[in-house]
Amino acid sequence: MRTLFVAAYARREWRRLRARGEAVAEPPVTFAGLLRKLRTEARLTQEELAEASGLSPRSVSDLERGIAATPHRETIRLLADALHLTGPGRAQFEAVARGRSGGAGVGGVAAATRTLPRDIASFTGRQQQLRELVDAAVGSGGVVGIHAIGGMAGIGKTAFAVHAAHQLAPRFPGGQIFLPLHGHTPGHQPVDPGDALASLLLTAGVPAAQIPPGLEARMALWRDRVAGQQLLLVLDDAASSEQVRPLLPGAGGSLVLITSRRHLSALEDATAISLDTLPPEEAAALLIRLAGRPRLSPAEPAVSEITRLCGYLPLAIGMVARQLHHHPAWSPAVRAAELTAARDRLELMATENLSVAAAFNLSYADLTEDHQRLFRRLGLHPGTDIDAYAAAALDGTDLSAARRGLEALYDQYLLTEPAQGRYRMHDLIREHSRALADRLDTDRDRDGGTTRLLDYYQYTAARADALLARQARPALASSEGAIPAAVPALADREQALAWARAERASLLACLDHATGTSQHARVTALTAALAGLLRHDGPWAEAIARHTAAIQAARHLGDQLGQANALTDLGDLRRMTDDYPGAVRDLEQALGIYRGLGDQRGQANALRDLGIVRLLTGDYPSAAQVLEQALGIYRDLGDQRGQANALRDLGIVRLLTGDYPSAAQVLERALGIFRDLGDRLGQASVLKELGVVRLGTDDYPAAAQAQEQALGIFRDLRHRLGQALALTGLGAVQRATGDYPAAAQALEQALGIYRDLGDRGGEAEALNERGTLHRVSGDLAQAQECHQQALELAGAIASPWDEAHALAGLGRCAIAVGRATQAEVLLRQARETFQRIGAAEASDLLAELDALTGPPPAQ
Repeated sequence: MRTLFVAAYARREWRRLRARGEAVAEPPVTFAGLLRKLRTEARLTQEELAEASGLSPRSVSDLERGIAATPHRETIRLLADALHLTGPGRAQFEAVARGRSGGAGVGGVAAATRTLPRDIASFTGRQQQLRELVDAAVGSGGVVGIHAIGGMAGIGKTAFAVHAAHQLAPRFPGGQIFLPLHGHTPGHQPVDPGDALASLLLTAGVPAAQIPPGLEARMALWRDRVAGQQLLLVLDDAASSEQVRPLLPGAGGSLVLITSRRHLSALEDATAISLDTLPPEEAAALLIRLAGRPRLSPAEPAVSEITRLCGYLPLAIGMVARQLHHHPAWSPAVRAAELTAARDRLELMATENLSVAAAFNLSYADLTEDHQRLFRRLGLHPGTDIDAYAAAALDGTDLSAARRGLEALYDQYLLTEPAQGRYRMHDLIREHSRALADRLDTDRDRDGGTTRLLDYYQYTAARADALLARQARPALASSEGAIPAAVPALADREQALAWARAERASLLACLDHATGTSQHARVTALTAALAGLLRHDGPWAEAIARHTAAIQAARHLGDQLGQANALTDLGDLRRMTDDYPGAVRDLEQALGIYRGLGDQRGQANALRDLGIVRLLTGDYPSAAQVLEQALGIYRDLGDQRGQANALRDLGIVRLLTGDYPSAAQVLERALGIFRDLGDRLGQASVLKELGVVRLGTDDYPAAAQAQEQALGIFRDLRHRLGQALALTGLGAVQRATGDYPAAAQALEQALGIYRDLGDRGGEAEALNERGTLHRVSGDLAQAQECHQQALELAGAIASPWDEAHALAGLGRCAIAVGRATQAEVLLRQARETFQRIGAAEASDLLAELDALTGPPPAQ
């Protein structure tokens, strides 16, 4: 009762205080209303007025909303100049701005109370933030502790502050004061700082007659009144730092908890506590507690589904839980299904006069017109993350305006920033954004924003792919589109790869959107622009599905060049996943289309990829033939990178046939071209092969150096397949030099990468090398197991070279355990395979067989 009496007394005294001024017949003219009226008459948006005056859009918005009720003299002058005010009009503007014409702007009613609101029994989670807050309060050292508790609408800021205040109250014998500032209260203007101080002074026991006029005088009296007291002050729902700053105690051991939907970044010495959504387990506990269903378990799928659909947002979870509580006949599973099927989930998240959408609308209403438009358009993005470049394209603005807009939305907790310069919307806020766009924007506006966004991603991804691609591709007519006004600088492969990785999820989401809306030309072009990233990072199964869809889209359009390019990319990926027959089919089909079109570069690319497949399937003569053809075309075109790629592949063929001098010569030529081009990935791929050549000629130091150089570059580029290949080669060198522990470590790492990538050919090669290591170190059981696994993999992918190595390894294990007959059978099978494919290992096995059985009788 005493609490009610004190609150009523404070409100009555506040009204008496307001009544001490001279009575007026008309409502007071507020600076906020006058500024809005003059801006509207001048036909300026808030952004245009901000630009003309040199102020920020947020400053103009705060002034029009009455948050900043006492603008600085320079601010008044700048606004008057921008509005071209002169004579009496300017004088009135300046007088109202300084509070001398009809009084200062009237804010919301200030009603401070000497007790805290009721603590919520259902408060769940936030234990870490609570501990940090309590620890900070204990260790404040006698100074005023200020903690700004921020977060999006519905995150539970007030509940957290009140809960924390109840826990901390015994530490503050000076008492507790709770003051709502109405920054986002329906039907209320934000409380004016002067009025807030008057209410605080009344609550502190100052009679109304002794409260001075003017902000500075009231602030001084308030700080004098609470000096030396240990007071706990909760300022709820602050609109801005400017609203809060005058209310802070000046000295003593007081603690101030401020809640706001804004980042109060201008508030000095404040510790920020940004509340995020609840973890899934805490969200489930909150739902069960509020629903009041004793039999409901966190393990039930409906619980996890409802909390997920609520975005783990306490406000949304609470509303759905209370619906279940007040409707005993409702099934959680059915409600989860209804939320899933709903076109607008937010419509179902409402109780009585409260709703999630209404809470979001209060934050939206704080935005300027331009920022509201940006907010609506961000919801059109098919993905989840966005940067300033994509936002500029989506909104049709310049880069600076997009950055300001994103920062304004972040400032209002309508966006998060999971990584520097990258912004994300909460799922429910995104739904609200889309609903607003559907209601307020025309189809043309929405479609225009999405088209600009897709054009931006397509153009920039194509630029990145040109730096990532292993070879130049024939240009697609469908790749031509509008050039965005702003694109990031991509100067080299590293920058291109970093951009593509950061945008991967967005690029794939845009590709899915294009596919779902039957934009066939877009599908073909955007998939081609993603080819380098998908090849580099995988997963290759997904990449195969993407290129298959691009082929279908190109066929639908009758785009033969687009079809051939996609077939080439698909064939390359089938080869990398050891589907050699499929790779040959796709590449030969692509080659036929390129020949029909007379496209030389396309023919060279397809021939080179066919040469690699021939090499892997043991057809070395055919591999050399098609690679020579590709090399000739690249020379005719003056394509340096194409020549270097073909030379490297020819070097591998000569290496596998035992022609080490020629292999080294060709590989050195390729390395020189890659160095001239500054192509680090190409350099690493050649160094890896040169390492194998040096190992074959027993030059172990040079072999180790080449493999280590290759591995270093592959790691710098985060090229996982390259790392695995270099680790396999390095492990072979370390095994040959007797460093068995290092070899085992390198091969173990290589196997892990091959298996992650699904590269069965690489896995078979590493298993064979590992089996050899086990044999020479005396672990014959492990050696046999490794070679047997490699033999099975080689058979599955039809790789004769890996199969022959596995057979030879098993034969050598048989020799080691004294099974000469079995060893002879295995070694002969291996030799026949090596001989059939023309591999150099055939002669080595002949020598081993002679040692095992004796040389054949002389004829």
